[in-house]
Amino acid sequence: MTSATETPGSNRWFLSAAPIVRALVHLCVPMAAAMIVGAVYNVVNAGFIGSLHDATLLAAVTFGSPILGLVMAVGGVFGTGGSALISRLLGASEQDPEKAGEIKHVSSFALWGAVIVGAILGAIGLLLIHPLVAVLGAHGVAAAPTAAFVGVMLAFVPVLAAAFCLEQLVRAEGAARQVMIGLIASTVGNLVFDVLFILVLHWGVAGAALSVGLSNLITVVYFVVYLTRHSEHVSLAPKWFTLKLDVMKQVFGVGVGELLQSAFLIVTSLVLNNLAANYGDGPLAAMGVAVRIAQVPEFLIMGVTLGVLPLFAYSFGKGDRARLSASLRGSAITVGIIAVFFAGLGIVFRDQIFTAFVVDHSLLSLGAVIITAQLVSMVFNGFTGLITSLFQATGRALPATIMSVTQGILFIPIVIFANLWFGLDGIIWALTVSEGLVLVAGIVMWLASRGAIARGLAEGSPERAAEVLEGAEA
Repeated sequence: MTSATETPGSNRWFLSAAPIVRALVHLCVPMAAAMIVGAVYNVVNAGFIGSLHDATLLAAVTFGSPILGLVMAVGGVFGTGGSALISRLLGASEQDPEKAGEIKHVSSFALWGAVIVGAILGAIGLLLIHPLVAVLGAHGVAAAPTAAFVGVMLAFVPVLAAAFCLEQLVRAEGAARQVMIGLIASTVGNLVFDVLFILVLHWGVAGAALSVGLSNLITVVYFVVYLTRHSEHVSLAPKWFTLKLDVMKQVFGVGVGELLQSAFLIVTSLVLNNLAANYGDGPLAAMGVAVRIAQVPEFLIMGVTLGVLPLFAYSFGKGDRARLSASLRGSAITVGIIAVFFAGLGIVFRDQIFTAFVVDHSLLSLGAVIITAQLVSMVFNGFTGLITSLFQATGRALPATIMSVTQGILFIPIVIFANLWFGLDGIIWALTVSEGLVLVAGIVMWLASRGAIARGLAEGSPERAAEVLEGAEA
């Protein structure tokens, strides 16, 4: 009988034996498509809220958005760490079939850990909702709608965390198409609920938050049904939940970086907005337009850097050095082509692109500079994301965490001093400079890690590889 690893077209075959180009297409294209659909939804959702003609409601959603980011980070702690370990164990099971039995413990720990932590954080947030709203910056007339939005979001924290975690667990086995289906189903559900709760029932921002919660519940149901029916090794049953030290160490070692990265992104966004606001509404509007323009290539690149992670981890766990090298080389070339093509296109036609979004021609020269800075940052960030995925896939907890937090650590002092020394131009280019420095740091750590990764590959065991890597870090 043909095994899953030998069956052409199976999810595991794409991880184990498919030609690299086919594997990249299978893993990365659905991820990129789902992310672009999500970006389109964000614009449409803002239109639903805007149709109520109440700026206070839009402000409430803006104030409450960091909560969603932190919730996704909680799911990422368990999901990213758990999925990387599952992919490594799947690869290792080709040499030692007993390794596959450990996947049930990892997957159950990841899901129920996300749910439990999410429930605790949600309950604490609801108890402290008024101080929390004040910390988010909502005061006066914006406080009540912000509390309504945040309150509903907090009630759904376990669902939101579970949805993000399950997405990673499904992706761990190479089922990128199923991840795309789940995310697009969630987006469609969100739009339907928005129409019902906002336009028909007139529940305002509470309706918007309820739409997010229920649409993610759809995602959870879909992923649970898929894994229960189709996954040979992943189990979500509570009976497999474990607190074994080696499982928690490897999951949290990779996953904590996701939480720290999300926290720093929120802080850096707040710092940037506050500094840019001192120069008036024009620069803020121009920055917003530039971010939207850069989103499409950024999401395409993220589809590659996120989609290829299971391939890296599987190859590492299997001890297949040639496949890991080929997948790294192929994904790097893909990221480079996407980044350079869109950066060049955007820079050459930046005036035409910017005027399509902004009517005020006085902002044209400023917008051109901001777009250029954003697109150069996108090139740096693409390769940074690829290196981070490699560290996560190979269980290199310390470098992965450093990559996740370095941008935030560097950006805050850089943007503050750049503002003092160069004014608005300093603010515009601060992100580009910090992204460039993060990429340099990543390349240095990657060069320093190649020997340890090679030794881990030679061992052909995730546990032994982890020991080798820890010794190298020490």
